[in-house]
Amino acid sequence: MLLELQKINVPPGQKILLTEINWQEFETILEELGEHRSARIAYNNYILEIMSPLPEHERNKEIISDLIKALLEELDIEFCPLGSTTFKNQKMLKGIEPDNCFYIQNEAAIRGKDRLDLNIDPPPDLAIEIEVTSRTHLDIYQALKVPEIWQFSQGKLQINLLKKGQYIKSDQSDIFPKLDLIKIIPEYLQKCKIEGRNKTMKAFRNWVKLQITNPNN
Repeated sequence: MLLELQKINVPPGQKILLTEINWQEFETILEELGEHRSARIAYNNYILEIMSPLPEHERNKEIISDLIKALLEELDIEFCPLGSTTFKNQKMLKGIEPDNCFYIQNEAAIRGKDRLDLNIDPPPDLAIEIEVTSRTHLDIYQALKVPEIWQFSQGKLQINLLKKGQYIKSDQSDIFPKLDLIKIIPEYLQKCKIEGRNKTMKAFRNWVKLQITNPNN
């Protein structure tokens, strides 16, 4: 192997960049890194980034993901969360591992599949990126045609929608229209840090139910 990756130590909150990595080397590196790891990768035109997240990053990722799952469950929308699955396309020379991702509109299209191929399978409908020490690679997501990206940074949520091949900032999600998630998600994330997860999740589910029964409230 070109690189002895097991000897590379990426401290939490840090990243390394490997240049001139061809596709076969990228595939070999992925295999050597294995699936059970905390590090995330991003591959774009022969440049590979390996990033190790901080505890703050992981905590925010888990809470926001739980809020999304609760929202989908209360709205009775089928979905499939695929975590930090590696999405890649050899022709585009791009690959990415989101902090979390969800198949929602296209859940039925990938239901039961253990392996996904973006040459024939749709990309996830929603990807989540928590920005603490690294930035979101929107250009990779754009090339892979992921319809919606949520970026969380410095206590704020930004929703990006893919329109005519480009991401635009939006006040609302296409998946959850008419819900003020830019305000609500950070609010309940902060509430969780103060009041605890279980109490916060119950309150959030009650809020969702209220939106269903009285959307003008």
